Amino acid sequence: MLVIATAAVTAISCGTKNENKEEATEKEAPKVLVLYYSQTSNTKAVATEIATKLNADIEEIVAVNPYDGDFQATIDRCIVEREQGTVTEIKPLATDIASYDVIFIGYPVWFGTYAPPIATFLANTDLSGKKIVPFCTFGSGGLESSVKDMAEKQPKAEILNGYGVRAARLDAMPKEIDNFLKASGFLEGEFVKLDDFPEQHNVSEEETAIFNAAVDGYPMLHAEAKTVASRNLPNGVEYLFTAVDIPREDNPKMPPAGELKVYVKVENGVAPVFTNVVR
Repeated sequence: MLVIATAAVTAISCGTKNENKEEATEKEAPKVLVLYYSQTSNTKAVATEIATKLNADIEEIVAVNPYDGDFQATIDRCIVEREQGTVTEIKPLATDIASYDVIFIGYPVWFGTYAPPIATFLANTDLSGKKIVPFCTFGSGGLESSVKDMAEKQPKAEILNGYGVRAARLDAMPKEIDNFLKASGFLEGEFVKLDDFPEQHNVSEEETAIFNAAVDGYPMLHAEAKTVASRNLPNGVEYLFTAVDIPREDNPKMPPAGELKVYVKVENGVAPVFTNVVR
């Protein structure tokens, strides 16, 4: 009877320890918020995908005076606001930012950085000690420059690797988000880890044709490829081109001439497409 009683006490003790361990694990799990601003619903689609996969809370940042015009109207308004130093007002958030450990912050890229409502949020919110994961949508690029700006605005936050996708490639986003979240440790499961790009070499005629096909038809990218490096994908090849802008006197709105990096994917059976431009 003494042996049975001792075993029972041990079992109860072990059970209590396991329960306490599970409770501690649950308490230690980081609390995640997906916070985003979206004008055309592209960034909203990415935010919803992340929140769904992580079962995270989600909230939209809303401008008091919405940017509800077309592309050119939005550009014109932003130019005026920048010249006048106008600060975009946003509505108060319902969530308590202080209660979250990890905050995914999403936005469209305008003028090479995050949209004005995000700038207002960053200027008025202390994210010290938080882990911040930027994500964005763009026409050609802007993840790298916007993340740099975010780090300058929030020097006491830990800015983690971010995710960006061209609006023209939104169909590829769910699969890329799944891989990104797994590679970043937010989801369990296997993910694709790519090799680093090797040293670049002068472009061949075939590689030049791939570059030209990828950027053809995009009005804000008029450049000539100079050098390139490539790496294998599970279903194709990815190229990293170094290119130089070709000045266009007929279009003064084009970016100033300079060197840029252009990422191009050529998946099996699919035409070349550029995925990101870094200026």
